[in-house]
Amino acid sequence: MECDICGRKFTDVIQCAAGHYICESCGENPGLAIIRSVCTRTKSKDPIEIVISMMDSPAILMHEENHHFAVAASLAAAYKNCGGNINLREVLGEIIRRASYLPKDVCVETGSCGAGVSAGIFYSVLAGTKVLSVDEWGEGNRLVAQALMEIGKIGGPRCCKRSTFTAIKVAAEHAEEYFGVKMDLPEIIHCKYAKLNRECLGTRCPYFSV
Repeated sequence: MECDICGRKFTDVIQCAAGHYICESCGENPGLAIIRSVCTRTKSKDPIEIVISMMDSPAILMHEENHHFAVAASLAAAYKNCGGNINLREVLGEIIRRASYLPKDVCVETGSCGAGVSAGIFYSVLAGTKVLSVDEWGEGNRLVAQALMEIGKIGGPRCCKRSTFTAIKVAAEHAEEYFGVKMDLPEIIHCKYAKLNRECLGTRCPYFSV
């Protein structure tokens, strides 16, 4: 059977009475499983639209480390759908491996929001950056720096949705320059999660919608 979330095929499975099956990996981290599922099934060329599809799931909480995966993953899916020549499943696996290094509350502990770093993960995976790379090493750092600058300009307190939108927007705008692939972006990003966030900045946030 195919796992209803990730789509991978398994044998010796146990299905529910309605005929559904969820593999062990997806069952352990349903939020990450949703990210994989959205990326491998979407046809969207807009990484903001893709990440909203992820965040609409109750498996993705208002504030949590799954956003560290979601930024790079949504960018990779949009890149693929815009004509980027990648094996998306392999790229997603590498993104998940690298983003797993980012600890919970990394923004507080290090002063570097995980969403901004995730934009760098997206770039470094696609660019094949190595420790001895020259141009790629520099460009990856500049991308993360710009994403963190834009996140920092808005200020706190934390909001994983706000940081996610900002990091994706910065990375998508540079994807054409870096890789020759232009992703779709909405003219205005409307956040519909404000009522779920007790610390929402309201009109101070560029994505706030009444």
